[in-house]
Amino acid sequence: MNLGVILLILLFYLRRPMGPIEVSAEWKRIINGGMIAAFVLWAFSNSGIPIISQVALFLNFGLGALIVYLTLRNPELQHRKGMIYAWLPLMGLIVIQEFLELISPSFFNSIEVYHSTATFFAIVWAVVMWINNTKQRKALEQERLKTLQKEREYKVTEALKAQLEKQVQERTKEITQKKNELEKALQELKSAQDQLIHSEKMASLGELTAGIAHEIQNPLNFVNNFSEVSAELIDEAKEELDSGNQEDAKEILEDLKANLQKILHHGKRADSIVKGMLLHSRSNSGQKEKSDINALTDEYLRLSYHGLRAKDKSFTADFKIELDENVEPVEIVPGDIGRVLLNLINNGFYAADEKKKELEKAGQTDFMPTVWVKTQKIQNGVKITVRDNGNGIPDEIKSKIFQPFFTTKPTGKGTGLGLSMSYDIITNGHGGDLKVKSKPGEFTEFEIIIPQTTKS
Repeated sequence: MNLGVILLILLFYLRRPMGPIEVSAEWKRIINGGMIAAFVLWAFSNSGIPIISQVALFLNFGLGALIVYLTLRNPELQHRKGMIYAWLPLMGLIVIQEFLELISPSFFNSIEVYHSTATFFAIVWAVVMWINNTKQRKALEQERLKTLQKEREYKVTEALKAQLEKQVQERTKEITQKKNELEKALQELKSAQDQLIHSEKMASLGELTAGIAHEIQNPLNFVNNFSEVSAELIDEAKEELDSGNQEDAKEILEDLKANLQKILHHGKRADSIVKGMLLHSRSNSGQKEKSDINALTDEYLRLSYHGLRAKDKSFTADFKIELDENVEPVEIVPGDIGRVLLNLINNGFYAADEKKKELEKAGQTDFMPTVWVKTQKIQNGVKITVRDNGNGIPDEIKSKIFQPFFTTKPTGKGTGLGLSMSYDIITNGHGGDLKVKSKPGEFTEFEIIIPQTTKS
C-alpha cells in the first residue's frame, strides 16, 4: 500500500466530526491543504521520474511525520489519536520498505518475507483499530444526540419554569388580595354551617310532625264520628225505654257497645302514635335500646308518605315494603335511625316525583313514582334497602353525595346535610355502613348495614 494513500485516508478522517467533537474551521482549512499536498506528492512519487519521484517520496515521509506529530500533540486533534495509532505501524513498515528499496534493494529482498508478515499484522491491527474507532465514533454520536435532546428538554423546561413562575406570581398576588375576604367568608361559613345543621334537624322534625299529624288524624276522625253516632244511639235508646220497647232498646245498646269498642280501638291507635312520637323525642339523647327494625321501618315509611301528602296535595306515589320476619331486635338509637330512614325515603319520593314531572312534560303519563323498602337479616346484623325509580345519580357525583353541603336539589329544596348526617349516624353512631348504588335514568338504591352489636 502506498504511503500517499494512507496519508489521504488519515487527513480525510481527521476533518470528519467524531460524535459531538468537531474540528474548528481553521484546522479544516489546514487539513484540506494537507490533503491537496498529499495528493500532489502521491502523484509525483508515482510519476516514474527518478529525481522528482524520490524527492516526493521523502516529502511524503516528512508530511506523514508532521501529521502524526500534530495529531498527537495538538489538543484539538486528540480525539483522532486512535486513527494514528491504527495506521502508524503500517506507515512505519511502508517507510522502511521504500527507504530500503531506495538504498539497498538486495537487503530488502532478503527480509521481504518478514516484512510481508509484519505488514499483514499491521493491516490487521489497522482494521481492528478502525472498527474500534468506528464504534467509538457511533457511541459519541449517540451521546451527542442525547446531549442535544437534553439541551432541548432543558430549554423547554426552562421556558415552562419561567411561565409557571409568572403564573405563580400572578396567583400569589390574587390570593393575597383575597386573603382577608376568605378569612371573613370562613367565619360566615362556620356560622352558616351551624344554622344549616339546625335547619336540617328542624326540617326533619317538620316532615315527621306532618306525617304524625296525618297518621293521628285518621283514628281521631273515627273516634269523633263514632262518638257522634253513639250520642244519637243513646237518645234513641232513651226514647225506646220511655215507650216501653225494651227489645229495641237492647239492640240499640248493642250497637252502642260496638261503637265504643271501635272508639277504644282507634283511641289505642292514636295512643301508640303519640307514644312513638315521645319515643322519637326521648331517643334524641343518644341512648341506645333494643328496637324492632321492621316496626321502625314500616312506621317511618308511612310517616314519610303521609308527611309529603300533607305538604303537597298533588303528590301521588306508591310504596312497597318487604319485611324479613327473621330480623331480630337491634340495639340502636331509634330516633336517629328513624331520621336516617325518613331522609332516605323522602329523597326517594322526591327523585321519583321529579322524574314523573319531567316525563309528563314530554307527554308520558303512565309513570308511577315508587319507593321500595326492604329489611333483611344478615350475619350479625340487619340490612335495610331503600330504592326508588327516579332519575338516578350520575357517576361523576356519586362519590360526593355524602359530603356536607353537597346537594343536587334546587336552591331552597335541600341543605346538603341530610345524607351527610345520615352517613355519620350509621357509620360513627352505630358502627355500620351506608352505601349507594345507582343507574342514571333508572334507579337509586341506598343500603344500610347495622351490626347486631353496635359501637357505643
